[in-house]
Amino acid sequence: MLKDRLRTSAVLITIVLVLLALDYYYVIEGAEGFWLLPLLLFFALGTAWEMGEMLKIGEHPNRPRVTVAGTAIVSLSATIPYLWVWSETGYPANCPVGRLGWIVLGAGASVFFILISEMRVYNLVPDVTLGRAVRRTSTAVFASMYVGLPMAMLVALRNLNADAGQSHFGLAALVTTIIVTKVADTGAYFSGRTLGKHKLIPRLSPGKTIEGSVGGVLASTGAAWLCLYLLFPSAGENGLTGVADSGDSVDATGLNAIFGQPHWGALLLGPTLALAGMVGDLAESLFKRDSGVKDSGNLLPGLGGVWDVTDSLIAASIPAFFCFALGVGG
Repeated sequence: MLKDRLRTSAVLITIVLVLLALDYYYVIEGAEGFWLLPLLLFFALGTAWEMGEMLKIGEHPNRPRVTVAGTAIVSLSATIPYLWVWSETGYPANCPVGRLGWIVLGAGASVFFILISEMRVYNLVPDVTLGRAVRRTSTAVFASMYVGLPMAMLVALRNLNADAGQSHFGLAALVTTIIVTKVADTGAYFSGRTLGKHKLIPRLSPGKTIEGSVGGVLASTGAAWLCLYLLFPSAGENGLTGVADSGDSVDATGLNAIFGQPHWGALLLGPTLALAGMVGDLAESLFKRDSGVKDSGNLLPGLGGVWDVTDSLIAASIPAFFCFALGVGG
């Protein structure tokens, strides 16, 4: 078991580091984050598949393939601006849709894709059980939104400030989000084992304690400070001053001036991602217990399922985007 865990972890870490290096050294202007798309698809579609299978085990009508397809539509919607990479002018800065608007379009397209798929099946194989079609549609829509929207926001996070000429800012924000969220998990685990006495939600997750949660928040805050201090001075082409290649200066007043400082940024980012990650972890526990399963899947030998890896990150990605949009990291 330990050997499988170490082997799988080594393979995953190697792949992640290689793709991060490609994304750092071979940036595709207008399609920042392109090299990371294989990771996005693996974790998004793997999580969606496991959710679909878990729902079936829990006797919730569901078609996992439809759920996966709906998740793919939402997750990849954030990459639509990449299509302008071949345009001489690039993605228009004054586009009324912006970049986040495509995610809204993807969410709507996913809902109607699932509906149309259910209509087709209902027409070919009528089901006499009342409410079954509605339940299948509802579970597929929920799963595709729950996984797809956060994954799309990770793409948006990677592209943050790219239009201002800071192609590496979003990469630093993405790496920081992952590190801070996962450090919170680790900090909560060791704090709970060492100091834990008071159960947090015993029926849902017997191993989690209040002391462990506090330790997770403190650990994530420290990790956030280190990331903001070490990664961001070199994230933009001209450092934390926010000066873009074009010579335009980024506003350094208000919230940007406050949260652009590592200590204040860490005090916002650390606790926010730690608490959000705990909610994501507990959400997976809720699904597991309600479906009567121990692990979300076995796609990652020794580590369990893909959802076991993405549970906290799914809940933390959207708050992370808005923290950095508020000025964390300058």
